[in-house]
Amino acid sequence: MTFTYIPPVPAEQIRSLPTRDIALLLLAHLARATGFSTYRGTIGSARQAFQDEPDTGALLHRLSDAWAWLEANALLSKEPTQDEVFRRVSKEGRELVEDPQGILRFDARHRLAGPLHPALEGTIRTYFDLGDYETACFAAMKAVEVAVRDAAGYDNSQLGVGLMRKAFTPHQNGKTGGPLADAGAEGGEQEAASALFAGAIGAYKNPTSHRTVDFEDPVEAAEIIQLANLLLRQVDRAARRRATELTV
Repeated sequence: MTFTYIPPVPAEQIRSLPTRDIALLLLAHLARATGFSTYRGTIGSARQAFQDEPDTGALLHRLSDAWAWLEANALLSKEPTQDEVFRRVSKEGRELVEDPQGILRFDARHRLAGPLHPALEGTIRTYFDLGDYETACFAAMKAVEVAVRDAAGYDNSQLGVGLMRKAFTPHQNGKTGGPLADAGAEGGEQEAASALFAGAIGAYKNPTSHRTVDFEDPVEAAEIIQLANLLLRQVDRAARRRATELTV
């Protein structure tokens, strides 16, 4: 009786897909398996399944890369009750496989994997990790608003788009601009900075203040938070520039 080996990922997909996508297919295969898996067992079965392929070695190398990607992203982890060669699909790995939006949530979290501005760490990251994207985005843009107000030296009556336009009013025609405008920059650049801050607050903070916004895409939510992160770093730069100017 001849035993037919089923590859964990079809050869054609291994040849045509990037490592990340091969890894996700491998993850789905491992999640369907009962018990624990081992690298040696998985590669050994694949070697048998691919033995008639003209590029068996290359296929195994790609599959090995995919396994390494899963471990590096904590989607596979060691099983503490077994010998260390055994692996199990991690909690995050199972959520990724079982949740229709799992891969979107995974990609979104990885966009925010690095350190954020101190004003965004903690609370806003927690909202995001809990899936409350609307609150996370509103809070991120609110942090920008507060930072601009404080850096410009305004009181709490200054809000929203008007605050941004006032703080970043360009220096032009001999008139002094807003306290956060860069007098050393070309006029068009100063206007662009004003438009950038006003547009970000108008598009991503004000709507959530006035109505319910349905943030279905976690990747888009992550990008809004990244935009807030960039703006906060620019505010820090403007605040340092203003502090220098005031001491001269």
